[in-house]
Amino acid sequence: MNTPVKTKLSVNVNLVAQVRNRRNLPYPSVTRAAEISLQSGAAGITVHPRPDERHIRVPDVADLSALLKNWPGREFNIEGNPLQNLMGLVREFKPHQCTFVPDSENQPTSDHGWDLARDADRLRPLIAQAKRLGVRVSLFLDADPEAMALAKAVGADRVELYTEPFAAAWGTAQQGIQIARFAKAAQAATALGLGLNAGHDLNRDNLAAFVRAVPGVQEVSIGHALMSDALELGYAAAVRAYLACLEPSDE
Repeated sequence: MNTPVKTKLSVNVNLVAQVRNRRNLPYPSVTRAAEISLQSGAAGITVHPRPDERHIRVPDVADLSALLKNWPGREFNIEGNPLQNLMGLVREFKPHQCTFVPDSENQPTSDHGWDLARDADRLRPLIAQAKRLGVRVSLFLDADPEAMALAKAVGADRVELYTEPFAAAWGTAQQGIQIARFAKAAQAATALGLGLNAGHDLNRDNLAAFVRAVPGVQEVSIGHALMSDALELGYAAAVRAYLACLEPSDE
């Protein structure tokens, strides 16, 4: 009998940086938000520094990289488009994981996964480059079982399932259809030996159901919803609330 995977929480601190950047002030502190999250049990910190630095900036990446060195066993995940600014950051800071995301430079937020039939040749050498640096590579993908074999062939270590369609269907007649779709994609990934992450619009309402229904999720990366909750609950309580959603079910 397979032992269920305990899903880890990586806290995305982009929103903290976005609030800070509204003024020429050093607060709220991105590193303090990350530190409290780690103290409260988060397994890692995620950032997605875009080329225009509208939220996370290069100095933030440096500060967070230094912070994570004081937390053995916790992970630093840098997301971004490797065809833009990501690879320079990967080479400089050598995070535990980099997540390749196919965002355009002016895209407000991630809204689709890679088309590996089209992009594999461009991604393959960049994946190899990151892996030579000792950095685990995850590819941001839609929940398409057929894409998992392409991710394996291109050299990825993990995939991150783009979960917005699941979140959008939550509480509607489409909910069961979306859960089945994500479960099938997850099974295809793990059958190939790929690690499995997930993220985008997961929140306190839908997270527990997602990790119960979708087998083998090793990590969820959550930013906007968690930081929105932190405005009411505080960082520490918000992180603990999300960790509670990830506790194994008694069922």
